[in-house]
Amino acid sequence: MARDLAVSIPSAGFLVTGYALGVAVGAPLLAVLTAKMPRKLALQLLMGVFIVGNVLCAVAPGYSMLMVARVVTSFAHGSFFGIGAVVAAPLVPAEKRASAIALMFTGLTLANVLGVLFGTFIGQEFGWRATFWIVAGLGVVSLIGVAALVPNKHDSGPSNLAGC
Repeated sequence: MARDLAVSIPSAGFLVTGYALGVAVGAPLLAVLTAKMPRKLALQLLMGVFIVGNVLCAVAPGYSMLMVARVVTSFAHGSFFGIGAVVAAPLVPAEKRASAIALMFTGLTLANVLGVLFGTFIGQEFGWRATFWIVAGLGVVSLIGVAALVPNKHDSGPSNLAGC
């Protein structure tokens, strides 16, 4: 990646730092901006930003554009999990709410454990841009899942997701 972008390895490493800072700074900002939105719509918009951000990463012509795309993508990441936790809780009976939230955050843990491993493998075998294309594709699958499975009015109590 560093060679392809004509930057040093430490500079390429700052792409991770930029993403992390974007999650820390952008998540609260986007949470405030989406607070009055219906939660399902907010989740769909955030996933749309995540998808577009990863596509921009995949096609970035240079380091600066890649950094901007990473930061924009990270804003959606942090906010999505915050809103997702609020959405997950009322979808199940009260005694299963902690389990539902834990299950949602299991995805984040798996992404860190398995995603980094597979992302590195894909990047080494097919180039770093392929990893971003695959993440964007997984984002599309997630967007479809949110559209199909998250009820429009989730505050009304448990739904068919009560088995969590």
